[in-house]
Amino acid sequence: MLFQIVPWDVNPEIFRIGSFAVRWYGLLFASSFFFGYIIMNKIFINENLKEDVLERLTIYMAIGTIAGARIGHCLFYEPEYYLKNPAEILMIWHGGLASHGAAIGILTALWIFAKKEKKDYSWILDRIVITVALSGFLIRMGNLMNSEIYGIETTVPWGFVFLRNHEVAPKHPTQIYEALAYLAIFFLLYKLYWTKKGEHLQGLLISLFLILVFASRFFIEFLKEDQVAFESTMKINMGQWLSIPFVIVGIWGLFMTCRVKKRAVIKR
Repeated sequence: MLFQIVPWDVNPEIFRIGSFAVRWYGLLFASSFFFGYIIMNKIFINENLKEDVLERLTIYMAIGTIAGARIGHCLFYEPEYYLKNPAEILMIWHGGLASHGAAIGILTALWIFAKKEKKDYSWILDRIVITVALSGFLIRMGNLMNSEIYGIETTVPWGFVFLRNHEVAPKHPTQIYEALAYLAIFFLLYKLYWTKKGEHLQGLLISLFLILVFASRFFIEFLKEDQVAFESTMKINMGQWLSIPFVIVGIWGLFMTCRVKKRAVIKR
């Protein structure tokens, strides 16, 4: 065997001083904005855009990501609890962020940004999804460091035993599966952008992102444990149901992009 069962007992805290603690998840989450800014700055330089626009875009992205992820978790996974305790929606330090909610929050925040800045919405989406794919990789690695969102019991030789959760049987490290999928999607989108230096078909990158990211999420969910109790009665879980609309929109966007290209070729 190339691998052996991995006993996973990593401390989610990097260090602690009194009541203040720096955690791997927080560091990786923050680094997603740091690296995202660097990548977008390179894109802005390539397209002769001002850095102050990028600074405003970063603020919109941060608000959209955090607010969307938190509200998404509260409404999609624990609506009964949070509707009874609405004040706790603001307590993000108690945990509970949903990637589908983050996607909705980002799309909404960027739509508002595009309207206010008088920018083309699909132009912004085509570029921002490059950084979002990388962020997905970093955040899923944060989930791994937290020993959370892992898979069902497995006999594969690379199964992880999550000791901090008192698990005794190896489980699929689905955080790593998703992280690697998102990293591969990041490299693909990044390569496609720089191959044409931003002169790619409008709507292509956002369409590919939606199809690849949420299709990956849909299939990996089959290997995950249920996140909430009500999912045990569902044939496909909440994460899968929420992924389907994004894949459909991505397919529609890709179809429309190809259709526009075909019309342009005919006109020539």
